[in-house]
Amino acid sequence: MDKIPASGTDSAAGLKQADQLRSDNVTCGPSATGRGDGGLFVRSRMAGRAGRSDLIADVVNSGADVAPADIGLARAGTDLPQAMSRVAETVETALDHLLPVPEGAEARLAEAMRYATLGGGKRLRAFLVMETAKLFAVSPTCAARVASAVEMLHAYSLVHDDLPAMDNDDLRRGKPSTHKAFDEATAILVGDALQTRAFEVLAEPDTHSDPQARCELVTALAAAAGARGMCGGQMLDMLAEGEGLDGPAVTRLQALKTGRLIQFSAEAGAILGRAAPHRRHLLAAYGRDVGAAFQIADDLLDTEGSTEETGKTAGKDAAAGKATMVAVLGPERARAQAEMLAAQAAKHLESFGDKASLLVALATFAVTRRN
Repeated sequence: MDKIPASGTDSAAGLKQADQLRSDNVTCGPSATGRGDGGLFVRSRMAGRAGRSDLIADVVNSGADVAPADIGLARAGTDLPQAMSRVAETVETALDHLLPVPEGAEARLAEAMRYATLGGGKRLRAFLVMETAKLFAVSPTCAARVASAVEMLHAYSLVHDDLPAMDNDDLRRGKPSTHKAFDEATAILVGDALQTRAFEVLAEPDTHSDPQARCELVTALAAAAGARGMCGGQMLDMLAEGEGLDGPAVTRLQALKTGRLIQFSAEAGAILGRAAPHRRHLLAAYGRDVGAAFQIADDLLDTEGSTEETGKTAGKDAAAGKATMVAVLGPERARAQAEMLAAQAAKHLESFGDKASLLVALATFAVTRRN
């Protein structure tokens, strides 16, 4: 396939101007080759690449017997925090633009939506969208809109999850939960409005010039978030309190409650890139396993971490009798299970080669993080 120019997701400065979130300077569409391999026409003022790490030279000069692939993975692991930081900045700018504060009394709702969404979190789901989109040369402007939609939907789920009728948590991302900073009724409306705004953003022509791609994004996110996805998992989570579920039941619960949205985030780049079905399936499998590993790591942090580290109340799962893999397997076996899932996730990416090195590093990060 002919090389199609595209700027990298790491050029966060290119999204500093709000007008660059419009599609008049970026067109997302199927590959000019007609081969269905996911290339995109890209016209953008954004440009620039991040500086290269000196880690390769450090490893080579150390005299260590390291294979080229290992050097690449080592560099990716070192570059991951910077790459995640750049994506977080890019998506924060996009969210700031996509969640404006209107005039009038309803401005209170918009302010609460921004409170719940902006200025915090790892943006792991957004990173998955942006990084998988890069595999198919998708415009970072279009990818940032999808990443923002995912973060809105994720924020809605956290706002509702923290409500007294659900998990009843007063702390989120190191600050008062939305229902504490505002009130319960406003928090309910915040979740409702963030969810609908997420789908509105996906459906807008600025997200992709191909209506079919936009329809697929909407359909896939709805499936991931609905009764057979995140919401269904939340129902299972509430029903399971104190019930002592076995391993397979906990795995299914967590795959729905947490895993489906992470899986969608990994798939979204392939949908944007109009990728071949087998490539989309590989990224879906990667997202499924990363999501499972991520949730087990969350369970371990609830057991072993501190409130200061995690930014939310530690020890609540055990106190509430939540169904977790830590409760089923114990901490050490649960940790081994998470590590196995992370390694399995990385294997799904082998056919993408070095282009997926940051995604491989992210699988490891999902189980070694401390918040």
